[in-house]
Amino acid sequence: MNRIQWKSRRTLYLVISLVSFYLTVRIKTYEHKASVVLPETHPNDAWEFVADFSNMKLLNPTIIDFTILAESGNYDHWKYSTQYSEFLSHWPYLRNVAVAHFEVKAKPKENIYLINSVHKTCLLFGFFCLDSESEFKFSQNDTLKGALCEENISYQCPAIMSSFCRREVLFQRTAIMNNLKMHFRKKHRS
Repeated sequence: MNRIQWKSRRTLYLVISLVSFYLTVRIKTYEHKASVVLPETHPNDAWEFVADFSNMKLLNPTIIDFTILAESGNYDHWKYSTQYSEFLSHWPYLRNVAVAHFEVKAKPKENIYLINSVHKTCLLFGFFCLDSESEFKFSQNDTLKGALCEENISYQCPAIMSSFCRREVLFQRTAIMNNLKMHFRKKHRS
């Protein structure tokens, strides 16, 4: 093989390797929506329960532990930050650590209650971090006579792992909504 062929082949392998690497680590943003109706529940009750991060351990089975880092504000507009650790539902031996900033707002005259949050989740000892945002809205559902709880999530994931990330988000959001429904069903029975 002559020197020109060798350089051409080497350049081709390098380009293919770089393109493959880019496709592997390219971060894309995805969206997910989840909702549940809680019969005979005022949206304020559901909002207060979810806004208290200590209840998130009851709602999200992947959360291991958390620490409140800061908080400020009042009942109608409260902000807090937390650091929490969790395992992945589909890969439980891999744990991650996240820092989240929450903004909890009440609009009682409109019967709307919001929890907005921004999360930075880091894996592999903090070397690989991804961002996500959530808007959790609680409002009155007059048709079904209860609280309508809707969450819109925007999350980052490497393109090559999109199906894994989607399954993880779906598992967590489904668990949260089902556990929220079970909590208020039990509350109304007692």
